[in-house]
Amino acid sequence: MSLPTKLVIKAYKTPDFSGEAGAYTVRVNPEKYSQSFEVRYNEEGSAGSMNVPLTFDHMLPSRLRFELLFDVTGALPNSATDLAEEINSFLSVVYNYQGSIHEPYYLKLYWGSLVFGARLMDLQLQYTLFRPDGSPLRARAEVSFASFVDPKTMAKQENKQSADLTHVVTVREGDSLPLLCQRIYGDATCYPWVARANGLTHFQRLRAGTRLVFPPMK
Repeated sequence: MSLPTKLVIKAYKTPDFSGEAGAYTVRVNPEKYSQSFEVRYNEEGSAGSMNVPLTFDHMLPSRLRFELLFDVTGALPNSATDLAEEINSFLSVVYNYQGSIHEPYYLKLYWGSLVFGARLMDLQLQYTLFRPDGSPLRARAEVSFASFVDPKTMAKQENKQSADLTHVVTVREGDSLPLLCQRIYGDATCYPWVARANGLTHFQRLRAGTRLVFPPMK
């Protein structure tokens, strides 16, 4: 199977990338793209301490950023003829709200050896060339995608039930102990055991900012 020579963005209706719903193939490949990674740590230290130990909290999804060119001047081979129609075709795949799933589509980007499961995070269109009547002839789109992995695959990759792994989690607004247990162990019913390990008596009301220890699952 030959690798795609043009960047192709495919849309899917489900998180496991089934139910293909459409695709957009760029007419001009990006000149470059960048990929960024970010790790978040807890930086809370005890009062009076000079140094703060960095303890792992979570990893943010990686970001893929690039710029696309839309041009209907006829200067480019295989160029579109209607700029609004071309941009709408792009937006219908990467951005538009889909009533059937109550959110935008799940996306996969294909270009050469690149395969990137993603959700659109940011899109800015800049119009740069116009006809005498003011209608645009050229636009540039700066786009940012966050990597996306379906929950089942993510659980396998993280292997959160590892017997030799202890987790320290900072509670966020809206977190509950069963929810955190489901996220870490894949089992929401073990919350009484975690509550005992942390000396919690009112675990139904977790306070944001509280740090909880989730011991290794035996």
